[in-house]
Amino acid sequence: MRTRKRRRLNWRNIIGLFLFILLIAGGIYGFTVYHSFNKAAATMHEPLEDKQSKKKQPEALEKKEPFSVLMLGVDEREGDSGRSDTMIVLTVNPNNNSVKMLSIPRDTMTEIVGKGTEDKINHAYAFGGVSMAVDTVEEFLDIPIDYYVKINMEGFKDIVDTVGGINVENDLAFEVEEFNFPAGKIHLNGEEALTFIRMRYDDPNGDFGRQERQRQVIQAVIKEGASISSLSKAPDIFQAIGSNVKTNLTFEEMINIQKNYKEAGKNIEQLTIQLEGKMIENIYYGIVTIAEQQRIQDELKSQLEMNIDS
Repeated sequence: MRTRKRRRLNWRNIIGLFLFILLIAGGIYGFTVYHSFNKAAATMHEPLEDKQSKKKQPEALEKKEPFSVLMLGVDEREGDSGRSDTMIVLTVNPNNNSVKMLSIPRDTMTEIVGKGTEDKINHAYAFGGVSMAVDTVEEFLDIPIDYYVKINMEGFKDIVDTVGGINVENDLAFEVEEFNFPAGKIHLNGEEALTFIRMRYDDPNGDFGRQERQRQVIQAVIKEGASISSLSKAPDIFQAIGSNVKTNLTFEEMINIQKNYKEAGKNIEQLTIQLEGKMIENIYYGIVTIAEQQRIQDELKSQLEMNIDS
């Protein structure tokens, strides 16, 4: 019987740019910074018009109700509609002061809602953008997705450069084209960081190895961005974030999350989906059993205080 691997992680290592914005907004009170954050939030705001009727009402965050967020790391290159190579679902519950985080492997086979076919889950974004990705994840996990945060990974390098580069601890020495990444502590600029998080084919852990590098890079960006030395760069950091992040969260909702859910953010539990790799017509897919899917669904429903069907 498979067992899931859980690892309690520092909250700033996981939530990435989404809570990075909230952290800065809650901890720095200069007018210039506040104004820059407000401007960036307006630039980032992109509601899903076809889901407005289902969106949580603003007072839900004031009442401290549990909520969910789908984070999409989208690799949109020139001439390509893009795929959501990173899909992370966060379920936040202030009543038990915890966040459960689920990384969905990109090769997971599931129904693409609105397309009428089964395919890799990350193709949902390529077929129908954020709306189709949200619909597909909702169907796969059987929970509502209240908010989304989309990060353009191609533009992510601008954010890394804005904070002055980052330091990461590399466990696997590898080379990609002209870039060399030795094992140990290394410093990365924006272009190097983007190459670092994209590599997966030479990693013995495949997509899981790449997800770990993504978390490392996000952690490093947060560390640099939240440092005292970066305070003077805050307007530039917010501008870079505003140009590369989209979300249906409003400025007021971000502030309410920072104010009302801070304690929950200190207790993060990582959930892992167990997959079985399978080749279908010469294409690799990750197959999730019904029992495994039900286990994950029940865990997230409990976290969101939803009724669990028998």
